[in-house]
Amino acid sequence: MNVLKLPLASEAVDRSGELRLKPDELSKLWQEARILHFASGKFLVKSNFELDFQSASQISQLRAGKNFAIGEELFLGIDKGIAYFAWCSDAVDFESFELLESYQTLRTLGDYLPQLEMGLAIHSQAIANWHHTHQFCARCGAPTESANGGSLRKCTSDGSEHYPRTDGAVIVLVKDKDDRVLLGRQKIWPEKRFSCFAGFVEPGESFEQTVLREVFEESGIKADEVTYLGSQPWPFPASIMISFSALATNPDLAKADGEEIEEIRWLTREEMREAIADQSLTLPPSMSVARKMIEFWYEKFGADVRDLSGK
Repeated sequence: MNVLKLPLASEAVDRSGELRLKPDELSKLWQEARILHFASGKFLVKSNFELDFQSASQISQLRAGKNFAIGEELFLGIDKGIAYFAWCSDAVDFESFELLESYQTLRTLGDYLPQLEMGLAIHSQAIANWHHTHQFCARCGAPTESANGGSLRKCTSDGSEHYPRTDGAVIVLVKDKDDRVLLGRQKIWPEKRFSCFAGFVEPGESFEQTVLREVFEESGIKADEVTYLGSQPWPFPASIMISFSALATNPDLAKADGEEIEEIRWLTREEMREAIADQSLTLPPSMSVARKMIEFWYEKFGADVRDLSGK
């Protein structure tokens, strides 16, 4: 059970892995399924930003047109007797496609989707991203093809099987003994945005080791009391974010590394509220792990998280 209720850690459908080995059964399910269309990084949606599920016949019409390239059929699972699939393809004319309001990114949809649809969208995007970038065998270089309902790719030459990867990344809420929080700003972020410290797990590292290394590299802070807070997928393109809090043992020595992090700030709750009010600080988007971690800290002692809205 997560300590934090994270927006992308949604309840998902039953993935029904046993059906992936039954192509005939999957073909039958496809004919009655609710199907997501994921194209060039965006989902087909209705005017209210709900996912616009398609039928098999509607997908056939999309396939027959000239707007989309050949796609992959991905089996997502079953919920209450309803099968869910995704059809993932690329737009042929990307510039025209980008102007369509009927297709929106998951980042845009994050505040609108109910749990079931969020889980389906995350699964679709994560697996589609992997299929898009693994078209050839890592062993022999021959083309690969989707197999087992889209859960793997198989080499057309040597028959080797290739499975999706997920990149582990930690994200850390750094505090001091006075319960101030330390936030950093990356150069590439929108102006005045500050967030928690994060980084990828390196080979041979535990999550806890990664926490200590990343925090020290980016801020000069040595930390202890590392505590797990929760996790959620982050399919941009293929991460799982594992969140922690940690206590700084040398808060006075905090210093931005000057490379990835250009500025850092210690903040009390009052200072954060004032900085947001005077627009000298903005927080990460609401669907991010970092935002929920900051809100989790801010709400301690009964503070009203609505103060962080900037409105």
